[in-house]
Amino acid sequence: MLGRLTVLDALILVAYFVVVGLIGWWSSKRSQADSRAYFLGGGSIGWMAIGASLFASNISAEHFIGLAGSGAASGLAVGQFEWLACFILLILGWFFVPFYLRTGVFTMPEFLERRFNRGCRNYLSAVSLLAYVFTKVSVAVYAGALVLRTILGWNIYVGAVVLLAATGLYTVFGGLRAVIYTDFLQCFILIAGGVILTVVALGQPAVGGFAGLTEKLPASFFSVWKSLQDADFPWTGIVFGAPILGVWYWCTDQMIVQRTLAADDLKSARSATIFAGFLKILPVLILVLPGLAGRVLFPETAPNDMYAAMVDNLLPSGVKGLVVAALLAALMSSLSSVFNSSSTLAVMDFYHELRPSASEKELVRAGQVATVVLVVTGVLWLPFIGRMSDQLFVYLQSVQAYISPPIAVVFLLGLLWRRLNGPGALSALIAGFVFGALRFVAELGMKSGWGWVNGSAFLTFYARINFLHFAVLLFFLSAGVFVAVSYLTRPPPDEKMKVFAVDTRQIAAAGLHDRFNAGLSILLGAIIVGFWIYFSPLFFR
Repeated sequence: MLGRLTVLDALILVAYFVVVGLIGWWSSKRSQADSRAYFLGGGSIGWMAIGASLFASNISAEHFIGLAGSGAASGLAVGQFEWLACFILLILGWFFVPFYLRTGVFTMPEFLERRFNRGCRNYLSAVSLLAYVFTKVSVAVYAGALVLRTILGWNIYVGAVVLLAATGLYTVFGGLRAVIYTDFLQCFILIAGGVILTVVALGQPAVGGFAGLTEKLPASFFSVWKSLQDADFPWTGIVFGAPILGVWYWCTDQMIVQRTLAADDLKSARSATIFAGFLKILPVLILVLPGLAGRVLFPETAPNDMYAAMVDNLLPSGVKGLVVAALLAALMSSLSSVFNSSSTLAVMDFYHELRPSASEKELVRAGQVATVVLVVTGVLWLPFIGRMSDQLFVYLQSVQAYISPPIAVVFLLGLLWRRLNGPGALSALIAGFVFGALRFVAELGMKSGWGWVNGSAFLTFYARINFLHFAVLLFFLSAGVFVAVSYLTRPPPDEKMKVFAVDTRQIAAAGLHDRFNAGLSILLGAIIVGFWIYFSPLFFR
C-alpha cells in the first residue's frame, strides 16, 4: 500500500490531505449564499491568495513530470514558456483585467457576448468545456496516477479515482473560495517540494552543483535560445508563436482569468497577476534544472520517468513524503481549478440561459451538480487515457496551437480595434477552427500512415510545420478573416461599445498603487531579460 514510502512519509501525506480538507470546509461556509460567492468567491479575495492560485492552477503534475523530462532530454529551452508567461501575466493585469472587471462578467464567453454576439459566447463555452474535460482533467489525473504507481505501487486507475474524488469533494462544496484558499496552501507546498529536490539533486557528488553540471552536459543544454532549425523550440517560434499561446491561456482562458474576477478591486487583481509573474520565474529553476541533474544521475531513465525516479531514489524518509505531497498539491490545485471553471461555464453560459428565473441557490446547486458530472466523466474517461498515453504529451503541447490563435485574435483585436464586429469575430473563430482541425487531422494521419495524407504533398507539408510557427500562421489567417468580414458588414452597434466604458474614479483610486505595481512590473521584466541574456550562447558555447 505504501510502496517505497515509510510510515513517516505516509503520515505527512495524511496531514496534507487533512489540512486541505479543513481549508476546503472552512471556505465552503461562505460560498453557499449566492452564485457570485460560489463562482467568484464573492469578489472579496486578497491579491496574494489570487496570485498564488494563478500559479498553483497552472502548475500541475504534468509540469513536474514534463518539465523535468524535457530538461533531461534537451535542456533549459522548454523553460521559455515559463518565463514568457511572466510578461503575459503583466498584459493580463494591465490590459485585459480592467475590461473584465468593468463589465462584471462571470465568464470569458459572457464577455465575448458583451463585445460581439451570442454565437461567439456559445463557441467559446463549448470549446472550453470540451478541452477541459478531455485534455486538462485527463492529463492531470493520468500524470498524478503515474507518480502514485511509481512511488506507491498503486494501480493507475485506483490512484486516479482517489485523486478525482478527493479534489472534487472540496470543489463541489466550497466553490471558487475553497479552490483559491487551498491553492494558496498548495502553492507553497509545491514550491517547497521543488526546491528540496533541486538542492538534493544538484548536491549529489556525481553532479557537483551547477558548476559541475555545466561541465558534464553539452553547452546547448544551458541555452534557452535554439536555432531556427530546432525541431521543438526554434527561436522564431518562441518569439512570435509562444506569446500567442500565452495570451490565449493567461488572458482569455476561464480557468485562469476567473481568479482575477474574485479580487477586491482592480489594484488587487493587478497585484495578483504581478505576484504570479514573480512566481513563474521558479519552475525553470526548480523543475527544469533538476531534470538536467537527472540526466547525469540516471542517463538510462526515460524523460517522462525522470522526476519520479529522482524522488524515489534520492530523497530520505519524511522528505520524500513532502515532495510527493507537493506533486499531489500541484495536481489537485489544477484539477480543482478546472472543475470550478467548467461548472461556472456550464451554469452561467448554458443553464442560466435556459432558466433565467433560477434562484441564486438553484444556480449554486447546478454548479455543484456540474462539478459532480465532471468528476464522473473524468472517471469514465480513464480507460481511454492508457491508450493515448504514448502520444498524450505531444498532443497536448501542440493542441494549443490548433485552438488558441483564433480565440487570442478575437479577444486581442476586439479590444484594440472598435470597428471589428460580431460577424467578423464568429467568422474568425470558425475559420480558425477549420484550419486548426485540418492541421490536427493531417498530423494524426501522417503519424498513423494514412495513405491519403502521406500521398498529398500539401498535407504532409502542412502537418510538418513546427507547432509554434503554425500558431503564427493561424493567428494571421484568423485576423485576416476577422478584419475582412467586419468591414464587409455593418459596424458594431453602440451597445457593444459599453465594454470600453472607463470608470475614472476607480482608476484614480488605484493610481498611487499602480506606480508601485509599475515599478514591480519593470523589475520583473528586467529579471527575465537578465535570465535570457545569461542563459544564451553568449555565456554558454
